[in-house]
Amino acid sequence: MSDGIQRQYASRIEGMTSFKVVDFLEAAVKMEAQGRDIVRMEAGEPAFPTAPAIIEAASAALRDEKTFYTPSFGIIELREAIAGFYQTRYGLNIPAERVVVTTGSSAALGLICDLIINPGDGLQLTDPGYPCNANFVRRAGGEPQLIPVDADNAYQLTPEAVAAYWQDNTVGVLVASPSNPTGEMLSRDNQRGINDVVASHNGVLIMDELYHGLVYDQQESSILEINNDAMVINSFSKYFGMTGWRLGWMVVPEDALEPINIMAQNFYISPPSIAQYAALGAFEPATIEIMEARRAEFRQRRDYLVPALRELGFSIPNMPAGAFYIYAGIEKLAADSEAFCWDMLERAEVAFTPGTDFGEHLARQHVRFSYTQPMDRLELAVERLSKALAS
Repeated sequence: MSDGIQRQYASRIEGMTSFKVVDFLEAAVKMEAQGRDIVRMEAGEPAFPTAPAIIEAASAALRDEKTFYTPSFGIIELREAIAGFYQTRYGLNIPAERVVVTTGSSAALGLICDLIINPGDGLQLTDPGYPCNANFVRRAGGEPQLIPVDADNAYQLTPEAVAAYWQDNTVGVLVASPSNPTGEMLSRDNQRGINDVVASHNGVLIMDELYHGLVYDQQESSILEINNDAMVINSFSKYFGMTGWRLGWMVVPEDALEPINIMAQNFYISPPSIAQYAALGAFEPATIEIMEARRAEFRQRRDYLVPALRELGFSIPNMPAGAFYIYAGIEKLAADSEAFCWDMLERAEVAFTPGTDFGEHLARQHVRFSYTQPMDRLELAVERLSKALAS
C-alpha cells in the first residue's frame, strides 16, 4: 500500500531503458496463459533441454551436498576446464588464474564497467547493440558512446569508426562477435585494427564472445589471439544452452584480478555452487558432440528463415554469420517497429522484438527475429506472418 510519499531515487536510473525483449516475453506469456498459441521468437534462449552430462553433474553435486559458498572467482576445477577449452578450441594457453567465473555474463560486464569507468567516462558501443550494455555503462556513471553501424560493414565497428568517434573522455570499446541483434561477425583484420586504435589511446578493449560456437560459415577467432590483455566475456547460456543456470565467465589481465576479486567478494560473494559443478559437464566430449549437432540445426533454421522472411518483404542484406538472430528491415511493411511488433503479436500470434530495443540508429525500421524454436514452429510463424501481412 502506498504511503503517498514522493521519493527521489538515484539519478542514474533516469537514463536507463527498459528491456523490450522482456516486455514482449511477458506479453507472450500472458497470452499463452489465456490459451493462445504464440510462436516465440522474441528471446535469445535456445529451446533445447539441458545436456544430460550437465544434469548428471548437477545431480552429483546435490548428492554430495556441494551447496555452499565457493571462492569468489569460482571453483578451481571449472576455471581449469574453461582454460582447457581455450587450449582445445583456439590453441591458446590461458592460465586458469586469469579465468573468473561469474553469475552470468551480465555480472562479468558489470564488474568490468565498475573497474574501468569513472563518472563521466565514455565507452564506445555499436548502435544497434545489446541494450543492457549501455545500462551497465550508465550504472557505473559513464556515458554510452553509441556508434551507428549498418549492413555495409556487417553491423560492426571498423578501426576508422573507432578512431573517428574517440573522444577525450573515452576509456575503451566494447564489441561483440557474433553480435546481438544482428548475428554478424567482426573480421580478424578489423579485430586487429580496432585493437591497434584502442591501444594507441591507452584504452581498454572488451570483447563479447558469448555466441562463439554458434558460427556457421567460418571459424571464429578469439581476440586473445591478437591481444592477450583484452578483456573477454563469455557465458554458458548460448552455445551450452544453460540460460537459467546463470553462469558466465571472463578472462582478464593479471593486474585486474585483485580489484575484481574485491568487487566480486562484496557484490556477489560467489557464483551459484550447483551451477558451477553442473558446468563441468559442459566440457565432456559427449556434451560437445550434442552442442555441435545443435549448431548444425541452428544453421538449418537460419538457412530456411532468412529467404522465407525476404519473400515476405523483410529486407535482410546479409546472411547472418552466427548466433541465432536475424535483424530485418521493415521499410516495405511498416513505419514503426514497435507498433508493427505489437500488431503482429496480436494478429499473427508471433512474438519478435522491435529494433528500438537495440539502439537508436534506424531502430524503428528494423526488427529482430530469434530462431531458437524448432523448425515446425518457424514454418508456422512464416505462415501466420504471411496471412497477417496479406490482410
